[in-house]
Amino acid sequence: MIKSYLYIEKTQHKGKAVFTNEKIAAGTVIEIAPVIVMSKSDRVYLDKTLLHDYIFEWGKNKDKCAMALGTIPIYNHSYKSNCEYFMDFEDDTILIKTVSSIKKGEELTINYNGDWNDGKKVWFETR
Repeated sequence: MIKSYLYIEKTQHKGKAVFTNEKIAAGTVIEIAPVIVMSKSDRVYLDKTLLHDYIFEWGKNKDKCAMALGTIPIYNHSYKSNCEYFMDFEDDTILIKTVSSIKKGEELTINYNGDWNDGKKVWFETR
């Protein structure tokens, strides 16, 4: 499930990004996407590719990895994101929910650390 008012557009500095055509209230679920779950041994190979930046640690023990489908791989990182994600290990899905109200035309972001306001350094340099 992806809300129809979401769209993808290229940005000047961050590549592609997810935006909205409508105002969105805080606490709104805007996407539920399936994931492809892979083993820890698969991750060794994935970490040697560009997909390294797009996979999630998966499982209660983080003993697997997953590639999200939908627009999940397009959300850019922000340490103070306006959305957060939740992993459902039983249904093999990731849910995106807004944490603040979002204006029409605004970019939707997630914090790659998991919590929407986690300031822990990510593995790449941010702008």
